[in-house]
Order: sequence, then C-alpha cells, then structure tokens
Amino acid sequence: MAKLKGHPPEATHATRIMAAQAFSRAAGAPLVHGNSIRLLKDADENYPAWFTAIHSAEKNIYFENYIIRDDNIGRQFSDSLIAKAKEGVRVRLLYDWMGALTETSSGFWRRLREGGVEVRCFNPPRFDSPLGWLSRLHRKSLCVDTRVAFVSGLCVGQMWVGYPERGIPPWRDTGVEVSGPIVADVIQSFSRAWAEVGPKMASDELPSRGSIPLAGAIDMRVLGDSAATAGLYRLEQLIAVLAQKTLWLTDAYFVGTTSYVQALRGAARDGVDVRLLVPGSSGDLKFLRPVSRAGYRPLLEAGVRVFEWNGSMLHAKTAVADGRWARVGSSNLNLSSWLGNWELDVAVENLEFAHQMEQMYLKDLDNATEIVLSEKNRVRPVAQPKPGRSSYKSLGHRKGGSAGRLTAGAIRVGNTVGAAITSRLVLGAAEAKIMLFGGAVLLSLAVLSLVQPLLTVIPFSLIAGWIGVSLLIKAYHLHRDGLNGTVSGRAEDKVTDKVVEIPVLLREQTGEREPDSKSMNEPLRASTAAKPRDAAGES
Repeated sequence: MAKLKGHPPEATHATRIMAAQAFSRAAGAPLVHGNSIRLLKDADENYPAWFTAIHSAEKNIYFENYIIRDDNIGRQFSDSLIAKAKEGVRVRLLYDWMGALTETSSGFWRRLREGGVEVRCFNPPRFDSPLGWLSRLHRKSLCVDTRVAFVSGLCVGQMWVGYPERGIPPWRDTGVEVSGPIVADVIQSFSRAWAEVGPKMASDELPSRGSIPLAGAIDMRVLGDSAATAGLYRLEQLIAVLAQKTLWLTDAYFVGTTSYVQALRGAARDGVDVRLLVPGSSGDLKFLRPVSRAGYRPLLEAGVRVFEWNGSMLHAKTAVADGRWARVGSSNLNLSSWLGNWELDVAVENLEFAHQMEQMYLKDLDNATEIVLSEKNRVRPVAQPKPGRSSYKSLGHRKGGSAGRLTAGAIRVGNTVGAAITSRLVLGAAEAKIMLFGGAVLLSLAVLSLVQPLLTVIPFSLIAGWIGVSLLIKAYHLHRDGLNGTVSGRAEDKVTDKVVEIPVLLREQTGEREPDSKSMNEPLRASTAAKPRDAAGES
C-alpha cells in the first residue's frame, strides 16, 4: 500500500498492480475509475445533501435503509419522496422488516404507497424459512437518476439529528456522496436487493458505467452486492496484512473473529499504527459493558490502541490505511455484517480522500478516551473522561443500538465460553466476567430444565418442528423443479451476476471499450488466449 523503499519504480508499479488485483479478487468488486467523492459527517451534512438530491430528481429515486422511523425526520423524507412521485419521478423505497418492526407504523408505509412510492419490505418472517430473519438489509444508500449516489452508515431517525431541547447530541456517523461511473454499481447493487422481494427492475433502469460521464479522478469500488459472500471480510483481512504504516478503524459493533484479531495483532507487532475507535458507555447495554471491554485485551497486548467515544452513540463504520485507502459504509466488523446481512460500502483508493479521513479520525479522538492495560493486566481507561463530555441525558437512542450490541455481546460470550470448555485459547483475568456471565446463564437453564422441564422442552419442540416442516417444503419444491427440468429465474440471475469483468487497464491495452448496458448483465465470453488472466487491470 505504501511505496516500497529500495525498489526500482517498475517494481513498485508491478507491486501496486498485484495489490489492486488482489483487492479486486478478495472483494469481488472491480476498481472503477473517473469518479468524484465528498465526505459527509453526521446528519448535519448527510441529510441536507440527501434532500437536495431528492428534490433535483428528474427520472428515478432508489432509496434503501435499515431503519426509517415514523418521527419528524422520517416524515420529512416521506413528504419529499411523495412530492417527487406526484411529479412523475419513479420512486422506489426498500426497508428492512426488523429495522422497522417497533419504530414505524403500517400507516407510514401505507401513506407512501398511496402517494405513488413503490415500497417493498425486505425479508419479513416466512413459515418456510424459520431462520431467514437472521439476514437483514443493513444497507443505507440513495441513488438519484444516474447523477449521484450516497452510501453511509446513517439510518433515518431523530436520533441522528439529536434532541437539542433535551440536551441530547446527535449520533456520530459518516457517509459519502459519489458521482461518475460508480453510480451504476450502486444502482446495480440496489436492483439485486430489490429483486429479492419481488419482480426485478427493468433493464432500461440499469445503466452501464460507460453511459455515465466521468466526474473526476477518484478510483473506488462498491462492496457488498449480496449477503454471505464474505467479500468485505476477505478485503479487510488483506488490508490488515498489507498495511505498512497506519490502519485506523471506527466501528459501532466490533466483534472480530479470531483470524481478524490475529491480523490486527500481527500488523501492530510489525510496527503498524493500528487504532480502533468504538462506542463508549452511550453505545453499550450496561450489563454488556464488561463483555465488550474484555474483547480489547488481546488487541491491547499486541499494541493495538483502543479508544472509546465519549459523546452520543458512535454509529460510524469506517477504515483508513496508509494514507491511500479508505472505506465508508454500513458494515460493522463482525460476522453478522461479514456473512449474514446485506451491506453496502465503498472502498476508495485516493491520497486526498484518505487524508480527509485521517483528519476526521484524529478529530474524533479528541472526544475519546484511550483504553489501556493496567499493571495487573486489567482493561481500564487511561484517564477518566473530562467533565461534561458524556454527561448528557440518555434518551431515544438505546433501542436503536441495543440489538446490534446484544448480538455482539452474545458472540463474544459464546467465543469465550467455548474457549474455556475446549481449552484451545489462552484466557486471562479479563475474561473472568464473561465466563461468570456464561456460567450463570447455563446453570440457570440447567436448573430450569430440572424444575420445569416443559418450559424448555416445549419451545425446543416447536422450533425443531418449524425448521423440520420448512426443510420438507423446500425439499418438495426442489424435487418438483428437478422433475420439471426448471431452474428458478432468481437462481439464473445470481449465476449471471457473478461475472468477473476484464480489468480497466487490460481493456485499455487491448483496445476494448467499456461494456454497454446489455453486456453489463451478461457473462463474459472471452478467450483466455486472447486476454491473459495473469495481468492486473487496476492502478
């Protein structure tokens, strides 16, 4: 990532080409050239930019978000979308069933539909998929015509703006505004999620990169076309391995896997300045605070610097490495985002943008407390937060972050208890509270099973029966399709979606033009003899 010292220019260039090729293969996303990007901090910068883009729409608005609350902010967005729909603009809105479960009324969605907005709900509960609810639409993106797109960590709700009259500051979050050919990738990504819950979008709504004018000199990728591909996980691992100077991470619900934690530890021990900024007390459920902090110990021991945010909820998900690579989007550094949810991020390879990200990060650290290991190997703040930094009232933000934090804590508890039982990992005093918590839960379940066995047998029987019936239904449909010799249209779409594009640099060398709107959706049929596969195409 950083320029190699002591190597000739041609070696440096070749190394960068190999790194770019590795990034493309790991992420499953090509590097797209000729874009512009604007960094947007918090709702103060993101929401006005979204509203401006919506009001300027002439043909299409595509909006997807995990949470759209039925509050003052949500109603402002719904009013704007309805107004554009009545002007004849095609407006499509995709929201997540779980994200809207407790905070948005059915009347909110009904009013949007009656106003001309096409509204779809992502992954509501289905009898034939009892565990389908585990995969959520966690994305936050907005596309307006083919001119501009927004990718961020912000949902739609009052907590992102704050409650000034009650002394409650806004949530801390980050997003970007992008223009240029990359907008085609964001629209394509939206179309795949849209097709998961109904008829797919018409081909004339899916622009090719070549149909969108160049808007600048920024190179970037769109990460996270669909769930369960682990593209971002592979890329994050690769970045941790290749970073030579700095790797600064911000995450709302960090639960690193063993391999990812080891990658961060290895980078820190090799002299890389690795930092992790996470929520403080405002972002944690109180009883999970010790669990969250226990996960810091292996990082701190290796030299990774951990900081807790002192303000309101820290909801941003960003990364910046070596002053040349950066990521902004919806993905948290945990298995739920890496393997379960539909996420969307942009990875940017540009010195100027990375510098902006670094400056923003350093400013965030001014309102954070560093966590260190004490002489007794205990995790503690290096200093108490200054008075007034976090002395605001807590209102309106617990529910929004509790589900993710609860999941993060549960995963960490499971990992620690499993390590204690199998003795495969070295545990220290920092894990004592986790083991106490896990042991108490298991003991309580054991006692409950002995005293009132029906309280455990009945739920288990119902869940097992539900899963069994759903498997039989799916088996029947698969058998029927096999007898008829048919393959579902959605499966065919997924096959054609997984197409590797010829890298841009290689197209330039061979004189091949950017694909048109049709070729963007068709499998590549090129002779490997005519186009060598070992050449890298991005710079």
